[in-house]
Amino acid sequence: MFKVVVITDPESATGFRLAGSDVLEAEDSYEASQVLSSLLHEEETGIIAIREDFLANLDKSLYEQVERCYHPVIIPIPAPRKGDEVSGYVERLLRRAIGYNVVMRS
Repeated sequence: MFKVVVITDPESATGFRLAGSDVLEAEDSYEASQVLSSLLHEEETGIIAIREDFLANLDKSLYEQVERCYHPVIIPIPAPRKGDEVSGYVERLLRRAIGYNVVMRS
């Protein structure tokens, strides 16, 4: 069975761990590219979810390798934006995941 691995920042890592995913933390795009590069060659990894800003800042050769690869599947996940409230971030994640806008109320 393939595993799902999430590459994200340390602040978001706990939430993904609570959801049952394997999580690898990266402080910046450089660290994320090192982690992603090693995961691309692991047979048991089926899906890699990576922060969209980490993916956007990959060096050209690694980005081209990601574009050509069909296994594992690479899925960008929204990254928190400056000034973004936590509820706004969660709403964007949910909208992307399920296709509907879910409004968080406190």
